[in-house]
Amino acid sequence: SFKAKKLFFDPILSRDSTISCSTCHNPRFAFTDRKEKAVGIKGNVVNRNTPTLTNVAYNNSFMLDGVNPSLENQALVPFHEKNEFDLHILIASDRLLNDSDYVDLSMRAYGKNPSPFVITSALANFQRTLISGNSKYDQHINNNIILTESEAKGKGLFFNKLHCTECHSGFNFTNYSLTNNGLYEFYPDSGRIRLTGDINDRAVFKVPTLRNIEVTYPYMHDGSINTLENVIYHYMSGGKNHENKHEILKPFFLNTNEVNSLISFLYTLTDTSFINQK
Repeated sequence: SFKAKKLFFDPILSRDSTISCSTCHNPRFAFTDRKEKAVGIKGNVVNRNTPTLTNVAYNNSFMLDGVNPSLENQALVPFHEKNEFDLHILIASDRLLNDSDYVDLSMRAYGKNPSPFVITSALANFQRTLISGNSKYDQHINNNIILTESEAKGKGLFFNKLHCTECHSGFNFTNYSLTNNGLYEFYPDSGRIRLTGDINDRAVFKVPTLRNIEVTYPYMHDGSINTLENVIYHYMSGGKNHENKHEILKPFFLNTNEVNSLISFLYTLTDTSFINQK
């Protein structure tokens, strides 16, 4: 098959051949970059935090505000963003056409020479292989692995006392919805409204997966919260007032022990086999 993984890690796709998809989507960090906001060619800062590619195959929309309908469409975005690859995909195709290895791989996989279709299809298909389902939590559910006292207490808080699963539900710990989580009263980033023009979409962003959340800091669409502890404190506060804030967000109290237990549970969603893959 076409070695899409090779393409994902190859800086040939950026204008000055300095960065690749993996620059921002680093496997060691569950395909994020540990930066507040992504950085493209020439140190140009992108205006949002890099989302994880953990189980991205299950997503039904892409970008942090869900404006893209498919992984293939999503793969186009970095090429045409001035702060990311800044390379027209037709020029990227020409580069691959001049590489006999890529021409051979493309012919074998798609029966045609490298092209925008081949590039976006290959990158999308590689991302669909990034499946994470072997965390301690999964082993607990599937193989009766025992959680520690703190992890079990956190699990109880997550699924029962708190309403985390209102948004972070199912196998992937997200219901894939778009909402406002009260991060700010006034948002520099307008969110989904840029696509729809609907005032109900102002400052609305996707609910992210919590899988591998231990390693995908900093958090939020703008990378503005550095620790899970501070994320929890944000939700304990009930969030800032915003007309589109999810109605379930109300102030609540957890003591230090409960906060630590909740974090312990969230750490059970770390899949070391996913992070350490070659």
